[in-house]
Amino acid sequence: MRVTQAMLSSNMLRNLSTSYNKMGKLQNQIETGKKVNRPSDDPVVAMKGIGYRTALEKVEQFQRNIGEVNNWLDSSDDAFDKVGSALQRANELAVKAASETTTVDDRQKVLSELDQLRQHIQNIANTKVGDKYIFSGTKTTTALFDEKSGGYPTTNIDAFNKDVEIEVFDGITLKVNTNAIDVFKNIDQMFADIKEGNVNYSEAIGKIDEQMNEILTTRADIGARQNRVELMNDRLQSQEVIATKQMSENEDVDMEKAITEMITQESIHRAALSVGARIIQPSLVDFLR
Repeated sequence: MRVTQAMLSSNMLRNLSTSYNKMGKLQNQIETGKKVNRPSDDPVVAMKGIGYRTALEKVEQFQRNIGEVNNWLDSSDDAFDKVGSALQRANELAVKAASETTTVDDRQKVLSELDQLRQHIQNIANTKVGDKYIFSGTKTTTALFDEKSGGYPTTNIDAFNKDVEIEVFDGITLKVNTNAIDVFKNIDQMFADIKEGNVNYSEAIGKIDEQMNEILTTRADIGARQNRVELMNDRLQSQEVIATKQMSENEDVDMEKAITEMITQESIHRAALSVGARIIQPSLVDFLR
């Protein structure tokens, strides 16, 4: 086969262009720190990167969900802590009123304070996280205690007892609300019985103790769920580290290797330019020198 000057020149220019492209790609990798800057650089790496990034985004969303779960549980626990404190004060007042040395005027003052404690607990029943009532089951836009009617729901009770669940992992949901309508209704009825004289103060002490035990049971359930949330959060943090590492190993460039390849490619490119200058056919001016 006859090799012409045009063929030599064409091959030289094509090889120089390829060399420029390789240096350009290496330069982009060094500047961005990434193996691929467009899918065409390496489709396999690009597709894996999409998968790893999707997994990481899901973990981050679940972590945000965990934060919402903590808001509900912490608010519920704090609310029942306040209810427990109110019942403790009610117990002290009942013990005082049950004493034979307590006057009629003193008992009236006790009734007045018990009424304030009752209203305080009614307000706690309407605790909100953001714009949602946390003790109203799935009817999160409806207050558990209706201040206008002065009572708790008597219809559609099932909706107020339904669980509110939030997804915290693939296929795993956690109950975030506390079905407390019966707890609050029983406490309110107890205060009503004391006010109306349906129970004497000695009996009231036992009734209050029963409600305090119910509050402790409710808080124990909340605490158990809080512990599980901590375990799920630890698991999500581990998944975040794993997903981030996988994405980094897939996409991040080995900087030392890339710089070494860049230096090598520059040397090859200079050699190609030097050889190419000798291949190009001399011009008429070169012959006249």
